[in-house]
Amino acid sequence: MPEAYIVAAARTAGGRRKGRVSGWHPADLAAVILDALIARTGADPALVEDVIMGCVGQVGEQSTNIARGAVLASRLPESVPGVSIDRQCGSSQQALHFAAATVMSGQMDVVIAAGVECMTRVPMTLSSEFLAKAGYGEAKSPRQHARYPDIVFSQFTGAEMVAEKHGFTKDALDAFGFESQRKAIAATQGGLFAREIVPIEVLLPDGGRDIHTIDEGIRFDVTLEGVRSVKLIQEGGRLSAATASQICDGASGVMVVNERGLKALGIAPLARIHTMTVSGGDPVIMLEEPLFATDKALKRAGLRIDDIDLYEVNEAFASIPMAWLKHSGADPDRLNVHGGAIALGHPLGASGTKLMTTLVHALHQRGKRYGLQTMCEGGGLANVTIIERL
Repeated sequence: MPEAYIVAAARTAGGRRKGRVSGWHPADLAAVILDALIARTGADPALVEDVIMGCVGQVGEQSTNIARGAVLASRLPESVPGVSIDRQCGSSQQALHFAAATVMSGQMDVVIAAGVECMTRVPMTLSSEFLAKAGYGEAKSPRQHARYPDIVFSQFTGAEMVAEKHGFTKDALDAFGFESQRKAIAATQGGLFAREIVPIEVLLPDGGRDIHTIDEGIRFDVTLEGVRSVKLIQEGGRLSAATASQICDGASGVMVVNERGLKALGIAPLARIHTMTVSGGDPVIMLEEPLFATDKALKRAGLRIDDIDLYEVNEAFASIPMAWLKHSGADPDRLNVHGGAIALGHPLGASGTKLMTTLVHALHQRGKRYGLQTMCEGGGLANVTIIERL
């Protein structure tokens, strides 16, 4: 079977809500990533045959096909098309799957999979609760209400359900959140993000300008006591803002090619796409599906969990990667080795290729072979991608 290769992977450093990156229009921020992928590969921009871009909040500044908007804001010629994907938090991971499948089929040779989410400028509730309150209806249809009566689909509720089901105490969740920050601090201070982050110019509150290269969500003064003191998200719950992913502004992307693409670019690949899986499960507990999607992916790949050298499991809430570890029996020392979304932020539609960018670079830094990435997604969905470093 033809192969799909990653030849470049890049991301912006995340910005906090109303923080350093909030002055960037989403299309322009995504365009920075497209340009960076071209620069890193030395590719003729005209060789790019499509841009597949994940984005969850496709409204306002992220509406009207943000992928095409990003192309028009970039160095890519007008002849390059673009399409926007919404598989909730796994949107750009799904964009990668679509890009890989496209080049493996031979229909295209060079495709960019990317993602963007500027959560300051396009809040999470803008396309749902805001429009519902304005009289434009809700996403849950009458037939869904009949099938799931008196149930409000909520990721917050789902995360608490996972914590309760797997018996995680607040202290254990807090300890995980603290470790995410600690690992992100170590990775940043050790320069381990330097090769994956694309510097961007940002406007400061005093009117000055600066170059943004450090994830703004990292709490460099974090203490376990401080994490424990953060207010709970839900009364009587176990999770707090310190054990949940941070609202984030950011963009990311990878360039995916087949053998013909490699020859056209004259470049060596960073990694090979080994296995791609997506699955659906219970939409009420919602966020537990990565556990079962990983089982499916490993079986398809003919691999055991111990064969995988590094894991990136999105830290939407601490209970999710903790449940994944418990279910899979994976080595916790291989999980999110540079921290996760609790510390670095979760720019929704950009997180898929963001995590993949970190995974590819971490495999090269450590000289490891296999990496696995998975993401919990609204609606009870999960994507899993296994790659092999080359």
